[in-house]
Amino acid sequence: MLLLALLVVPGAAQGVKYLYGSPELSATISGTNQFAPGAETPLAVIISNSGLNTHKIVGSTLLTPEDQPNTAKLVSVGLKGTDTPFTVKTDPQFLSDIMGGASATATFDVKIADSAEPGTYVLPLEVTYTYLADAEEYGSDLLRYNYQQKTETLPLEVQVTPDLQVEVLDVRSESLNVGTEGYVYMTLKNAGHDTANKAVAMVTRSGASPLIPTDGNAYVGSFQPGETVDVKFKVSVADTAEPQSYPLDVAVTYEDYEGKTVTSRPVTIGLPIGGKIAFEVVSPPSTLYLGQKSILEVVYKNSGAATVYNAQARISAVDPFTSSDDTAFLGDLAPGQTATARFEVNVDNDGTEKEYGIDSEIRYRDDLDNSKISDSMKVRVALEQRQGTLFTNPVFLIAVLAVIIGAGYYIFVYRKKQR
Repeated sequence: MLLLALLVVPGAAQGVKYLYGSPELSATISGTNQFAPGAETPLAVIISNSGLNTHKIVGSTLLTPEDQPNTAKLVSVGLKGTDTPFTVKTDPQFLSDIMGGASATATFDVKIADSAEPGTYVLPLEVTYTYLADAEEYGSDLLRYNYQQKTETLPLEVQVTPDLQVEVLDVRSESLNVGTEGYVYMTLKNAGHDTANKAVAMVTRSGASPLIPTDGNAYVGSFQPGETVDVKFKVSVADTAEPQSYPLDVAVTYEDYEGKTVTSRPVTIGLPIGGKIAFEVVSPPSTLYLGQKSILEVVYKNSGAATVYNAQARISAVDPFTSSDDTAFLGDLAPGQTATARFEVNVDNDGTEKEYGIDSEIRYRDDLDNSKISDSMKVRVALEQRQGTLFTNPVFLIAVLAVIIGAGYYIFVYRKKQR
């Protein structure tokens, strides 16, 4: 047992001291270092310490320092975009200690300018740290640490790739009204630096916008930098929209310089929407008579914001009304224009003398020849009992006429016999 203690104790009391060594830092980007103009991305930077301790002394009288010379202590890093199209939105970061053979990661939010030219750029990464230069022994129980601070600038290479950037030079719309379909015409420019192959221009709904593309793709083909192209799309407008401007997104899908299919960043435009197509009954209430067939005249007005074509009015006759001719042709109606419809209506004898509302609607075609039906309208009709109905009743008149003819015939025959 005594021999074992003598063997163990001296080894346990030995100290270690490194004579030479220092941190050796380098920086690399985690993931891709290629970015398109206009992109905003988190840039993960790995800071590695490859510093070595090259000479070590081991002795029973040495005191072992807590830190090693190749440890980078209290590391802080800051990324700069000076003289580059890169804007760094993240402040310098503290990473604590990085020992030899270890690494740490810092992430920076970086925005690439829309106007960035394709090419390779160097972003300076400024690294500040403290390291142990040496440790002096005083006696057998005192160490004096001599730390030094150092600042290094590590280069980070990043590449800006060529891309297609959509610029909308001109926009005009046709027949865009609430609840209808219309056309959108645009002149697009390739404001980027990449030649787009098999390019397809497209419009898509922007969020909850009431503008919904129904034919949203237009084939462009080859689209050179600086080139312009005219495209046409068909867009519908929801019934819930109001007459104001709404957003619509525009982008181009294409094959890039590497042959990959990509989509440009969308551009949002605003499109003005006209009011809803609507109609109203502007004629005063009509008076019809119980037990008679009458012509009901109704004046309709296009109170909407667009012209309608081949309009036809229709009434829905219910008790006490019946009709064998419940449709009337109105033709084309511009905003504010009126037209008169005439319907043949029969009124039952047992109807009540009061005012009724007969449902009516108008079927029409819009600018794109889509068939539409208006909201229902009420045609006001008052029922009355005609005074002197007996002498205006067709059956009574026929009976009277028959009596007169019969009497005439009788008189004619009687006088003939008297001769």
